[in-house]
Amino acid sequence: MSIARCLLACAAAVSAFGAGLEPISSAELCGRCHRAIHEAWKSSSHSHAMDSRLFQDALEAAETDAGAAARKSCLSCHAPLAIQTGDLTLQKKVSWEGVTCDYCHSVTSVGFTAANPKAKLEFNLIKSGPLKDANPIGHGASYSEVHTSSAVCAPCHEYRNAQGFSVLSTFSEWKASPQARAGKQCQSCHMSRVEGDVVDPKVQRSTAAKINLHQMPGSHSIDQLTSTFKAQLYSSRGDGKLNVRVDVANSAAGHYVPTGSPLRQIVLELRADSYGGKHFREERVYRRIVADANGKALDREHLAFLKGAKLISDTRLAPEEKRAETFSFDVPAGDRTQVKATFWYYYSPMARAESQKRATFLTISRLVP
Repeated sequence: MSIARCLLACAAAVSAFGAGLEPISSAELCGRCHRAIHEAWKSSSHSHAMDSRLFQDALEAAETDAGAAARKSCLSCHAPLAIQTGDLTLQKKVSWEGVTCDYCHSVTSVGFTAANPKAKLEFNLIKSGPLKDANPIGHGASYSEVHTSSAVCAPCHEYRNAQGFSVLSTFSEWKASPQARAGKQCQSCHMSRVEGDVVDPKVQRSTAAKINLHQMPGSHSIDQLTSTFKAQLYSSRGDGKLNVRVDVANSAAGHYVPTGSPLRQIVLELRADSYGGKHFREERVYRRIVADANGKALDREHLAFLKGAKLISDTRLAPEEKRAETFSFDVPAGDRTQVKATFWYYYSPMARAESQKRATFLTISRLVP
């Protein structure tokens, strides 16, 4: 094939890949060129922010309790382009794509003067992002400093409700953390640089060797949990007792663990089963307990968002915090005992399937002679 014919073929391919691209487009169109990024994003919680059954159940409950205003508030983060296009009944495909390409890459700045952080959006065929040397052929591109900072995450990961209660405080937690003081952004852990093509080589040759991981792993990632939450188990005997200590630490997260919805928990379950037939079980729970204005503890996520007004307790682990949990069991010396510490992450009481409700991410076991 001659050079001229090759160029014509390439131009035709580009035209086909970019066909139908509009200022607000479905992620499927973006994926024609940005294939690796699109595939990673499809497995992310961001892509399922709207179609998650957990969220849909919470949305239905919130709308039943508080009406259309609650629906609009929930969709502003779970289906932000539905808000921007006025598609509150979710008729458009892009509304069901959750936190999708044309939301994040239309952010040009984030303001912090109102009660809640607010993203400024510009919808056109010039997409904003963290690359300074981007030169796409299907649309324009502009370097955006906000995409290199945690600020871009703030509009959906920091929220005060109508009572002025801080329901979501992840951004504030990060801002006060040692990681923030060291210049470590949210993207450092949740969008790390990995091998991959920004653009499918069949569409455009690219010199970039790395892309930001658009899977954006968080609390649903076992790897993320085990890299963040560390624990060690110790045992001793004395005065006819078996004494157990479990040291726990938030070793890596630049926010409290767990963070996000007040209903999320990390639970330490400690079991001691002796060969003599004695069985013990105790728990330590790391969580927030949120109450309404009357002091009643709230046990549903939509109620925490709508009616949360007071913090009753907070036993979560702060960034880089270490804590020693101690237990004592009535097991005499010589009675061999299996001691087992299990950590599981509890997502939501509204989950109907156990796999959606919680995930075990760490187990430590020891036989004490």
